[in-house]
Amino acid sequence: MIKFPKQTKYSSSHRLREMVLVLRKHNVLTSDMTPEKLRLILEDLGPTFVKLGQILSLKPGFLPADYAIELTKLQTQAKPLDFSIIKDCLEKEYNKKIEDVFLDIDDHALGSASIAQVHKATLKTGEKIVIKVQRPGIYEVMAKDIVLLKRAVSILQVFKTSSSILDFNAILDEMWNITKQEMDFMMEAEHIDEFKRLNSEDIFVDCPTVKHELTTARVLVMEYIDGHRIDEISKLKAQGYNVEELGIHLGKNYVKQIIEDGYFHADPHPGNIWIKNGKIIWLDLGMMGRLSSKERDALKKAVYALVQHDTYEMKNAILTLGTVQGKLNHIQLYEDIDNLMNRYSNANFQTLKLSELAHDIITVARRHKLSINPGLSMFARGVVTIESVLKICCPNVNFIDIFASYMRADFKRNFSWKEEFTKFKRDSYLMLQKSMHIPEQLSDILKMTMSGQTKVNLDLTGSEEPLRRLDKMINKLIIGIICSALLLGSSIICTTNMTPQIMEIPILGVLGYLVAVFLSIRLMINIFKEK
Repeated sequence: MIKFPKQTKYSSSHRLREMVLVLRKHNVLTSDMTPEKLRLILEDLGPTFVKLGQILSLKPGFLPADYAIELTKLQTQAKPLDFSIIKDCLEKEYNKKIEDVFLDIDDHALGSASIAQVHKATLKTGEKIVIKVQRPGIYEVMAKDIVLLKRAVSILQVFKTSSSILDFNAILDEMWNITKQEMDFMMEAEHIDEFKRLNSEDIFVDCPTVKHELTTARVLVMEYIDGHRIDEISKLKAQGYNVEELGIHLGKNYVKQIIEDGYFHADPHPGNIWIKNGKIIWLDLGMMGRLSSKERDALKKAVYALVQHDTYEMKNAILTLGTVQGKLNHIQLYEDIDNLMNRYSNANFQTLKLSELAHDIITVARRHKLSINPGLSMFARGVVTIESVLKICCPNVNFIDIFASYMRADFKRNFSWKEEFTKFKRDSYLMLQKSMHIPEQLSDILKMTMSGQTKVNLDLTGSEEPLRRLDKMINKLIIGIICSALLLGSSIICTTNMTPQIMEIPILGVLGYLVAVFLSIRLMINIFKEK
């Protein structure tokens, strides 16, 4: 259960004291840090740290596997606010008494999360609705937390020994961008409208209708859904539902969201999937993932490359999914992808785990400093969650089977012999056109060679690290020589009567000793860090 501070304005120092009290409560300095203890600390620290833990659990390589698994259990259930606070928020937003807007409002919260609280209400027309009200002051609290975390990162950068701090800074930016979207209910209303439009032809899928005339940036009003959660198996069966059919429709729709729409629910846990009148109703569309057509094609190519054991095609897919940050070692990347392919040497569409593949691709990309679109991280999270939902609700339904059959159908649907033949003719013409210039180019090369104008540029792949180490070694040697020279020179100066003096010792000699000591300490610290 997440605890919130009183809804009063307070400084960053006040928030920092609250964090220290939480850490002291859990005896961070005197006891070992276990995965469960880390999760409890993040929950007590508040919504910012809950979000941070959720995102870190999806970042392969940042945390050990047992910690990442434990952080996926982070809950966003919070203690409900008093209804008088919710009433004040609504009256401030509408600038009128709530009795003038709603016929009645249930003062007991339907749900209370880290960012908002939900209440059931009735419009003047008699229509049942739900009101999602943002917690007052939550933006300021989370903004202060982000500032404090950024300051902590900037301090750690002084002592960093790797580039991981930079990655953590990027995670904070990603988390804050996602959270700001979730706190803008006008944007969530747009998400709901877009989702409803994209799934309008699916008779088994729907989402609540937004009441735009009553929706603001801090208040979201939607139709009331009185069905059952998808994990309430006994209730669904009692009403005559075939849970396995529901699971198949759910899997098909989620694959469609990813492959066809490129616009998918990024948090598909059971609480956000309800069943009403035979339809799957998606709730809480504040966090949506996006994949461009280029990224979707690359993802499909990655799956096909894995099944066909095509390392070269997998490398192209990973390079398409990521953006190169700096110089890329193609040979090492090829080797890492080859190792990845070997781990899936017996994989096929029936045994392949899509969530594991997505995490492994992200791990390889991060190792080679390829920045990954947040949509791919959301995709990995969504697939993991939807697989677990299907395993709980209908264990006989295999998500990867649904994904494979959809991809096969997509391949047949988009494959055209006419288009393939046209592409072959075009590529053949371009290749023939380029080959006609080869004799001319060879002639130019021979002329330049004979006249001594040929230049050869060599890039020795893998030579960067040895050269970097050699450069560091030479720098250390230079500092050592300077220290020795300073010590020797200062010692000679100290034997003279040079003025000015301090305690009958030449000041220049003292300064030389101090500089030599400073450089020696710095040199030893650098050596210790590298060890």
